[in-house]
Amino acid sequence: MGYADELFDLTGRVVLVTGGSRGLGREMALAAARCGADVVIASRKYDSCVATAEEIEDQTGRIAMPYGVHVGRWDELDGLVQATYERFGKIDVLVNNAGMSPTYDKLTNVSEKLFDAVVNLNLKGPFRLSALVGERMVADGGGVIINVSTHGSLRPHPSFIPYAASKAGLNAMTEGLAAAFGPTVRVNTLMPGPFLTDISKAWDFGTENPFARHALQRAGEPAEIIGAALFLMSDASSFTTGSILRADGGIP
Repeated sequence: MGYADELFDLTGRVVLVTGGSRGLGREMALAAARCGADVVIASRKYDSCVATAEEIEDQTGRIAMPYGVHVGRWDELDGLVQATYERFGKIDVLVNNAGMSPTYDKLTNVSEKLFDAVVNLNLKGPFRLSALVGERMVADGGGVIINVSTHGSLRPHPSFIPYAASKAGLNAMTEGLAAAFGPTVRVNTLMPGPFLTDISKAWDFGTENPFARHALQRAGEPAEIIGAALFLMSDASSFTTGSILRADGGIP
């Protein structure tokens, strides 16, 4: 094993990824398995979790457990944690990746139901899941929690204010959890910018480059999240906690 392989090695660890069946979550789960981890793929669509888990097992030879759960529903999260501990006996890395950013034509058309759904999935669920897993990580001697935020939490656009606000809350929660669970458990925010996932297919850019003011002048490919994610998952980030790691192509 070379130096870099050893630094990012996740052999024997268990990584739980919410929203892990597609997009950036799928990329992070697959990367963790390629580095030796067993993974839990959790999302609302169980069939998608199964398909992704089978793909990961075929490609890596690691165990991938699918689990259907709505992260925005508080009372479903105990079952996810319990099932994971029953299967693997531990969770070494929790990636709070599940999220939603619904569109609306004007602010007065944002219903209370829509607003609550965004906050429940993007903020309340990660809080509850982090509390459940973090306490057990502390009891087990350590672990890692990664909260996946967005550049929009720092640069809110009128078209996604509830989403931006919930993710800004996630940024704040990271610092609080790092203090609560330290020194043995590290908690960090991974902050992606625009990535070309299935969600981006609905974007209408017209003829202009919307990323012209960004340093890299483009959106990211899904696999480009892997380096930042593995850094936070692994011992490579052993002195990093309570921080925000931006992977946004240089948004001004």
